[in-house]
Amino acid sequence: MRIIPILLAILLKASMALAATLNVEPGGLAGALKMAQAGDILRLKPGAYKGPINIQIPLTLEGGGKASIKGNNTGSVISVSAADVTIRGLTVTGSGSEKKDAGIDLSAKALRALVENNTIIGNLIGVNVQGAKDAIVQGNVIEGRQDARMNARGNGVYVWNAPGAKVLGNDIRWGRDGIFVNASMRNEFIGNRFRDLRFAVHYMYAHDSVVADNISIGNHLGYAVMFSKNVTIRGNISRDDRNYGIMLNYTNNSRITGNLIQRTADRCVFIYNAHKNLLTGNWFEGCETGIHFTAGSERNQITGNAFIGNRTQVKYVGTKWVDWSVDGRGNYWSDHASFDLDGNGIADTVFRPNDAMDRVLWTQPAAKLLIGSPAVQLIRWSQSAFPALLPGGVIDRFPLMQPVMPEIQPWGKRQ
Repeated sequence: MRIIPILLAILLKASMALAATLNVEPGGLAGALKMAQAGDILRLKPGAYKGPINIQIPLTLEGGGKASIKGNNTGSVISVSAADVTIRGLTVTGSGSEKKDAGIDLSAKALRALVENNTIIGNLIGVNVQGAKDAIVQGNVIEGRQDARMNARGNGVYVWNAPGAKVLGNDIRWGRDGIFVNASMRNEFIGNRFRDLRFAVHYMYAHDSVVADNISIGNHLGYAVMFSKNVTIRGNISRDDRNYGIMLNYTNNSRITGNLIQRTADRCVFIYNAHKNLLTGNWFEGCETGIHFTAGSERNQITGNAFIGNRTQVKYVGTKWVDWSVDGRGNYWSDHASFDLDGNGIADTVFRPNDAMDRVLWTQPAAKLLIGSPAVQLIRWSQSAFPALLPGGVIDRFPLMQPVMPEIQPWGKRQ
């Protein structure tokens, strides 16, 4: 029984060795697909071609940047149900509007598919990777729909149960989420740009993966990682996003390193019931709140980060003392006035980003009217003079004197 798959693989390689390049005229795509043999290259001449089409054998479909395939607004425009298919240099439009209709649909049979350097415009989903292991989606311009409320639109790239799939260097705009990955593992999402979306990257039950060197601009949320473990979030930018730069929700044993989060209207980072994660080397600047963590999220290592000019550096309501330093190294705080008399780069006094009055203000917003009153100032002075009065919270025993800016790759080199 083991001999049969080996023989099939040998026959497939032999047939692909005899592959031909076919030049296709507008109007001749359907006939070319029927005639094509495994390994053929279908080179579309400039012009418009009718979809939908279904690719059922290994081949390459090339448009040279001057050919377009337009669907009939029903189903997916290009459906792939064979391994080792390449789709390159096409403009793809005209998918349907139901469930998982897409510009390009990769089924579970589309192993090792390569979708690169295409312009995929106005479809419900840009590229739908439905179980296609080791598929690569790279260098595409994907623009979703704007004709419905955001939650009713599709995703730029949807990855479902596709181990080893990679999404690299794409420019994704509009639609719902830039990349939505669900029930998958060992994926890489690197060097993409996301604009005008709900979430730039949305993770659900996806493990052992990498989100790196991406840029999120003006979305509702940058990088949302939920119900996942062993995820690396490295070297990303979130700038001018509306709610959160990074959200960790039931995310464990992950590494969040070297990210740049700036000017998020709400929180740079929100951590909810997430444990045993390492946050280091990140830059959190100009947010309403630097980090908000809750629901028992104390078991994380947070060190070597820079908190710059956030209105509230840390929001944590609890009675435990949580130490944000590791091996004698804490974080940099722009509002920590201290000295370094021994010149070792560590402040000579500990830093507590919150006090009892902060808790009153979080739970009773109307109390902000009294924030400048003598009574409030007296309470804060008493806590600074007698730390034993503090009820618990975050303490940085080794705050840094200087911030360290993460090394962020320029957009053109983010792969």
